[in-house]
Amino acid sequence: MLQTRIIPSKPILVLEGKEKSMVIADMHIGFETILASNKIFIGKNSSIIETIEEITEAISHERPDAVILLGDIKSSIKNISKNEWSEVPLFFEKIKEKCRVILIPGNHDANIQRLVPEGVSMISSTGMVEENILLTHGHTMPSENFSHVDKIIMGHVHPVFFKEDSILNGQRVWVSLKTEKQNVFPNKRGEIEITIVPSFNRYFYAAHKKKYKKSISPIIEKIKNVSSAKIITLDGTIIGNESIIEQVI
Repeated sequence: MLQTRIIPSKPILVLEGKEKSMVIADMHIGFETILASNKIFIGKNSSIIETIEEITEAISHERPDAVILLGDIKSSIKNISKNEWSEVPLFFEKIKEKCRVILIPGNHDANIQRLVPEGVSMISSTGMVEENILLTHGHTMPSENFSHVDKIIMGHVHPVFFKEDSILNGQRVWVSLKTEKQNVFPNKRGEIEITIVPSFNRYFYAAHKKKYKKSISPIIEKIKNVSSAKIITLDGTIIGNESIIEQVI
């Protein structure tokens, strides 16, 4: 049976079974172009170097067999920006030097196959199953072929905690929730657990909820009732339950 845990203070999930994998979502490499258009500058190449260093440090510490990327590696949706032409291949080259890399494309990853070097496993955007767990980006509904799973790990939603009088306002969080399985797979009964991985991109920050643009997931939209939930900070502290779920997703 696969075991899951989070790496303290990092938006990285570890899957441990016969093999060990690190799961990362929503890096949005090349997002600086959008910031620059709004006259916000963080320094040329600074974020891609920071991203590579942070992930390679985690790989050195955890020694996983693979890194599983849950989509939205790049930032532009339909096109490939100038930054992405250089930064995305650089990212893949550096990470695959350390361990196997598996890419599950997200909705921002159109044409990413043109940026993926040899040696990176790129699979269907519908996701992949490891034992009882479906790993997917989260922008599409899972196929009934995956209905035997009892857990979904996804990204896409970028969960952030909003409470203006809190020191945690605007911080990335983990979300773990349980709901009726038939909400996701209509022909099945029982319960399913959904873990939402925070965006790896630390610059997706906003202190005011109205200014934060969230991604809409058909999986989350289908959930009528959440039987239980845990809202967890990056350092592993539980700060809420299902009563505040609408504040974060």
